[in-house]
Amino acid sequence: MTVMDIGEVAQHFGLPPSTLRYYEDIGLIESIGRHGLRRQFGPETLMRLSLIALGKMAGFSLTEIANMFGADGRPALPRADIHAKADALDSQIRNLTTLRTLLRHVADCPAPSHMDCPRFQSLLRVAVRHGSTHPAKKRPVRRQAS
Repeated sequence: MTVMDIGEVAQHFGLPPSTLRYYEDIGLIESIGRHGLRRQFGPETLMRLSLIALGKMAGFSLTEIANMFGADGRPALPRADIHAKADALDSQIRNLTTLRTLLRHVADCPAPSHMDCPRFQSLLRVAVRHGSTHPAKKRPVRRQAS
């Protein structure tokens, strides 16, 4: 078993050691002991930190991520919540794509005024329509019974 100290784990993930201490304080990870004053972590912590990073990248809160681990420490991912997050990301991607298209057109439009440009007017209507749709409320992630 490969044991890493807090500094090695922090460097591996590009995190400050204080973040790892915080994650341990809130129960996201667990050290397996200490070598002097330095916390030691087993290889399962690396996998768990990878899952935490993925959850954060997907927009889940640390509380939601914590609830995605079963009592045995293994991921217990509620599929309905994962589908809902994927749907929200799809919506966000569509909105950001529309915004990017609008901004690129504004930057490159040859019209003397953007307000005189029919393409800009059309893109603006689409952007307003996309911006007025609110994604579904976040549902709390519940830990599955083991």
